[in-house]
Amino acid sequence: MSRGRILVIRGGAIGDFILTLPAVTALRKQFPQTHIAVLGYPQIAALAELSGSASEVRSIEARALAGFFARKGELDQALSEWFGGFNIIVSYLYDPDEIFRENMARCSKAQFIAGPYRPNEGENLHATDVFLKPLERLAIFGADPEPRLNITLKDRTEAEVTLAVHPGSGSEKKNWPEEKWTELLRRIALETSWRVLLVGGEAEQERLQRLASLLPIERLNVAMNLPLTELAARLANCDAFLGHDSGITHLAAAVGLRGAALWAETNPNIWCPRCDTFQLLRDERGLARIDPERVFVVTRELMNPSR
Repeated sequence: MSRGRILVIRGGAIGDFILTLPAVTALRKQFPQTHIAVLGYPQIAALAELSGSASEVRSIEARALAGFFARKGELDQALSEWFGGFNIIVSYLYDPDEIFRENMARCSKAQFIAGPYRPNEGENLHATDVFLKPLERLAIFGADPEPRLNITLKDRTEAEVTLAVHPGSGSEKKNWPEEKWTELLRRIALETSWRVLLVGGEAEQERLQRLASLLPIERLNVAMNLPLTELAARLANCDAFLGHDSGITHLAAAVGLRGAALWAETNPNIWCPRCDTFQLLRDERGLARIDPERVFVVTRELMNPSR
């Protein structure tokens, strides 16, 4: 299919979407002249446009979509016509009763490919491989499983060597204790000349304010609640990254950073960053037992890869 139209539907959190990016990229590579649209959360789905894979993004939160999630629902005419214009629809929606799929069939003759909303933990396959597998129906095999966001880097001086730090996540149980971050950042402030980019969302504002107070103001930048496309550009111009099991860690890996993730209990075979330049820091006794000294040594190696 040299032209035509393909729709990818993907909700979920930041990490879920980034781990689905290889599928969108594979579609673009297989069908370079095709219009590819993504239906998702706009602030997250914009990453598909940033990657160069998507031509259009629409919001999955649009009120007019409500009828498509009700059995024999009343379908919005404009949306029905939009859906009807696609040749292929790849959906990663959670749709166990196939209500959405049935409503799609009422307004579209597109080939409908249903992908999994989440990997089956029992299969122990990496999420990117799981999300790529439905594309085998389109004769797409052996696609690159690594999420990639290619961003033009700015020229920097040696004095601008920067470590990006995201001391939060979507779940408190995935977070290294704040007192451990405090110990680490104090040591970074005293023993290095690195600049630090502290990253956080609205829910992490108070934690970031406390941690920011530990660093010299002339070596500190804070990225608070930035649009993901802007944050991706800020991260790409850093030298290394420290974070948790979170969507921002996957974003840092996708822009090509070296990094380390302080990892809790999530299965790394499924959910770890799909990137050779990232490593996981774990302790069998639990996340809280990871020693700040160990993290500092690893971080110094990441910031000085030639050592």
